[in-house]
Amino acid sequence: MRKIKSEIIINAVADVCSKANFELPEDILRCLGQCVALETGTAKDIFGEIIENADIAKKEQIPLCQDTGTANFFIKLGKDIIIEDGNLYDAINKGVSSSYVGNYLRKSIVSDPLERKNTQDNTPANVYVDIVDGNEIEIIFLPKGGGSENASALKMLTPSVGWNGIKEFVLNTVNDKGRSACPPLVVGVGIGGDFSSVGLLAKKALLRKIDSNNQSIFYDNKEQELLDDINKLNIGPMGLGGKITALAVFIETKPVHIASLPVAVSIQCHSCRRKTVVI
Repeated sequence: MRKIKSEIIINAVADVCSKANFELPEDILRCLGQCVALETGTAKDIFGEIIENADIAKKEQIPLCQDTGTANFFIKLGKDIIIEDGNLYDAINKGVSSSYVGNYLRKSIVSDPLERKNTQDNTPANVYVDIVDGNEIEIIFLPKGGGSENASALKMLTPSVGWNGIKEFVLNTVNDKGRSACPPLVVGVGIGGDFSSVGLLAKKALLRKIDSNNQSIFYDNKEQELLDDINKLNIGPMGLGGKITALAVFIETKPVHIASLPVAVSIQCHSCRRKTVVI
């Protein structure tokens, strides 16, 4: 067994919170650069401004976007780890609080959905834990802005609608809500599971790198099909028209009941921030 102090986790979480909000991932930047060459006119200018914004944020160590998001953590916890002076959830929330307060990141979380009193430190975080073999902790941080989160959707379809029904739902969701989510978008699609798990599938899909392939050739082809159709919607960067509405579409699936076909769409804005640390 490996023992670690909670302070190590707190400091690691604080570090990824700041870096994710200040530095756009390289795969996103690379894809944005490729899009500049594909667009013309206003769309081309917008892509250039998005890249310039990312350069300034990294150089000045300031947020890429004023909405520094809900703090989402996807954790692989080695079964041979013991946190000797605390627990994982407390350590994560202390790290979030330290970073969001210390780095003057916007605090966007209210303690009750109707009373709307701000918690003042962006906690509590959403923490999703998978127990795995080994003695390491992998922490992936995904800050998710309110505009893109509001553009997400879930629908309980029936198996009879098949792939065409799924595609129609995804395209309608992007067409109806994508303009308000600061495109170009990254679109996560969850298929299967049940009502409570399919949304998480869609959000987990956003963790993939832009140039990655689905492990299933079947779903890899479906991702490309959806991406091509989304980019035909002519929503374009910032909703002002153009060839590129989405940078990528990623699909995650799960076994499902014979009577069900739940589908969720988790939309991410062009500021697709994520950061990983391994302890």
